Amino acid sequence: MSPAPPPVVPLSVLDLSPVPSGTPAATALRRTVELARAAERFGYHRYWLAEHHNQPSTAGSAPAVLAAAVAAATGELRVGAGGVMLPNHAPLAVAEAFRVLAALHPGRIDLGLGRAPGTDARTALALRGTRPDPGPGPGPGPDDFTERFTELLGHVDGFAPGHRLAGVRAVPDGVPLPPVWVLGSSERGATTAARLGTGYAHAGHLGTADPVALLRTYREGFRPCAHRAAPHALLTVVAIVADAEERARALLRAHELASVRARLGRPGPLPSAEEAAAHAWTPAERHVAGQLAEELDGRVVAGTAPEVARRLHALVAATGADELVVLTPVHGHAERERSYELLARAWGLAPRTAATR
Repeated sequence: MSPAPPPVVPLSVLDLSPVPSGTPAATALRRTVELARAAERFGYHRYWLAEHHNQPSTAGSAPAVLAAAVAAATGELRVGAGGVMLPNHAPLAVAEAFRVLAALHPGRIDLGLGRAPGTDARTALALRGTRPDPGPGPGPGPDDFTERFTELLGHVDGFAPGHRLAGVRAVPDGVPLPPVWVLGSSERGATTAARLGTGYAHAGHLGTADPVALLRTYREGFRPCAHRAAPHALLTVVAIVADAEERARALLRAHELASVRARLGRPGPLPSAEEAAAHAWTPAERHVAGQLAEELDGRVVAGTAPEVARRLHALVAATGADELVVLTPVHGHAERERSYELLARAWGLAPRTAATR
């Protein structure tokens, strides 16, 4: 067998810490750490953890805590948040948490920042510790992401004299802020990342926006800053790989069922392929499944490793992404790990001979 070609762009992992049916959420978190060790062996570039709240389908509510655990369990893998939902947190707290991580794991930490709360309005209010206005209903408040981002940088770089927060520094001082990405699935996210001079992480596994257009918008509008001189665009996709095409399709069907349930307001643990095969799909569920397939065409890929790699190479060529970040929502831990292993080989990643730690 001829060796796999060298990778066109780096391949990374996004882990939402999915909760499979019949499995405690605590086990899902431990499997995140186990999968990160495997991803390091397989040669993946970075490993990002997401922030979601009040959702029975995911256990990842504290990405900084998970990032600390993953970084401590690995030795070369870049680790970070994909991302911290900035509306939920005081900018000083975020700056300090990631400076601590950067001090403990120099050169290995990333900071992805989300503009949305990543949850429903009531939970967002609980996270902010605020009370709803006595008006028509609760809401997470105005979009103040740029102000919060500017404040976060001020706690690292310093504020102008006379600023209300002048002199408030993110401890530990003297530690550089990790590289920053703004997350997004719409034009607003792309333009925000370009204007602020950050990296851009496009959530290709969500929404209907065309990643080709949005990555172009980001690159063309990018303004260099002290923290980043050139644009860098990540593209997240769903990829499920199995040794046999039929099994990959069965695993994809389980992911589709979980996505349909979430879209219909009935989120729950990730079903197994066998549960999805036995499920009696309602007309409404079939309709939503068709909508999702159309919306995410090309960014949800399943099959054998050569086929998935071929389709992902085509996606990179079309979008000009600097890096692909792969999300693999598979019920069984062994099969999820196997999916990442097969894709790494087909992509031509250089395996690390052993986990460093």
